Amino acid sequence: MTDHIEAFTPTGLRLCSGVTLDADVIVTATGLNLLPLGGVELTVDGEAVAVPERVVFKGMMLDGIPNLAFALGYTNASWTLKVDLVSSYVARLLAAMRRKGYGSVTPRLPSEPMRTTPFIEMTSGYFERSRATLPLQGDRAPWRLRQLYTKDAALFDEPMDDRELEFIRGPDALLASPPVGEASTPAPER
Repeated sequence: MTDHIEAFTPTGLRLCSGVTLDADVIVTATGLNLLPLGGVELTVDGEAVAVPERVVFKGMMLDGIPNLAFALGYTNASWTLKVDLVSSYVARLLAAMRRKGYGSVTPRLPSEPMRTTPFIEMTSGYFERSRATLPLQGDRAPWRLRQLYTKDAALFDEPMDDRELEFIRGPDALLASPPVGEASTPAPER
């Protein structure tokens, strides 16, 4: 039963709904508090980034934040299904960037208006307590995922040239080493 505790009674507890629960043992806990991105404080060009003001691109990147991707699994299905979609997409994105000489990719919000909703629409206490710290999602793809693998998989199979992604050439960081499995040419000796 999900409810709030109003008071402890001699035989258990009384809930705010008026229901009394008899209990032999009561285990108390403070509850889970979500910590987006593990509490890392983001900055872009020296400016602090407010994660709750950002909209999530394909459930894995934040608008206006270059070269940042994260994997968060499904809340209503196997966690690994979604993490696999994100991981595969990021690997293909990095390979495409390397081939084309890009050093930066940044999701950019569309120019037309877009309604936003909470990124995770669950109403469990731990989501409600953390709602103000979580990013948002848009009202349409690729700014909204459906929490349904078959629909999300199609979204992650799209080409790497999304109009919402801004690519910038250089620096040579992505070009410095060949993709995994490709041979590199040794640097000349000096």
